[in-house]
Amino acid sequence: MKSLQGKVALVAGGTRGAGRGIAVELGAAGATVYVTGRTTRSQRSEYNRPETIEETAELVSAAGGHGIAVQVDHLEPEQVRSLVERIDREQSRLDILVNDIWGGENLVQWETPVWEHSLTDGLRMLRLAIDTHLITSHYALPLLIRQPGNLLVEMTDGTAEYNAEHYRLSVYYDLVKTSISRMAWGLSQELAPHGCTAVSLTPGWMRSEIMLDQFGVTEDNWRDACEQEPHFIISETPRFVGRAVQSLAADPEVARWQGQSLSSSRLAAHYGFDDIDGSRPDCWRYMREVIEAGLPTDAAGYR
Repeated sequence: MKSLQGKVALVAGGTRGAGRGIAVELGAAGATVYVTGRTTRSQRSEYNRPETIEETAELVSAAGGHGIAVQVDHLEPEQVRSLVERIDREQSRLDILVNDIWGGENLVQWETPVWEHSLTDGLRMLRLAIDTHLITSHYALPLLIRQPGNLLVEMTDGTAEYNAEHYRLSVYYDLVKTSISRMAWGLSQELAPHGCTAVSLTPGWMRSEIMLDQFGVTEDNWRDACEQEPHFIISETPRFVGRAVQSLAADPEVARWQGQSLSSSRLAAHYGFDDIDGSRPDCWRYMREVIEAGLPTDAAGYR
C-alpha cells in the first residue's frame, strides 16, 4: 500500500477535480505531494470555487502521504521557477510530475463557431491550458530527469484516438485537448534519452465538484442525476484516474507506455484497480457502443 514511499510528486493544478483525486491517491501510496493552484483559504481564483489547495494537501496527508500546498499561478514563470527551486531545496528530487492545469470551464462557449466565440476568452483558454503546461515542464523537468524511471503525466480530456474522430464542440476546447496529447508525445521524445516516461491521460465522465454542482447532487447521491442525464450512469470519481496515475508511478516498467495516450479505464483493465465504489467504469467504450449507437442507457458490462 506504500508503493510510493520516499517518492516526491508535483500535482500542478491540484485544487479540485482530477488533480485532487490524483494527489490523494499518490498520498495513499505514501508519496510526498506538492499541490499547486491559485485558490487558497484566503484568496479565490477567477473560478470563484470553494475548494482550496490546503484542503487537497490535508486530504493527501490524511490518506497516508505528506501533502504540501503551494499557491502558484502557472502562467507566471517566476512563480513556477520558485516552486521548483523549493522542491529541489526541500527534497532534492522530483519523481512524478502531473500537469493538470486547466481553468477553462467558465470560458468555453459550447457549439459556438469561432467567429461568434469570445476571442478574449478563447485565447485565455489556450494560455491557461497549454502555456501553463509548457512553463511548468520547462522548469520542472530538469529536476525530474536527474533520475531515470521518473514520470510525467499530461492530463487531458479524451484519448488521442477519440479526439481524432470527434469534434469537441468548440474550436478552442478541441485545440486544447488535442494539443495536450501531442505535447505528451513530443515530451516523451525528449525524456526517453534520460530514461524517463511521458504520457497523456484522460479520465472518463468524471464526477468533479463542478459536475456534481451542475447536476445539483453530491457524491453520496450522484445517481439521482441520472434522472436528468441517464448516461451519467457511466461516470467515475476523480479518484479513479488518481489510481491510474498511482499505478503508472509505481510500475517499474512504466516505459512500456512511453508517449501513449491513455485512459483511466484502459489502465484499470491493465493494472486491476477499481473506482472507490468497487466498480470499473469504461466510459470511452460506452460512449462508442451505447451513446453513439443510439442505444438505451444500460451500464451492464461497462462498469
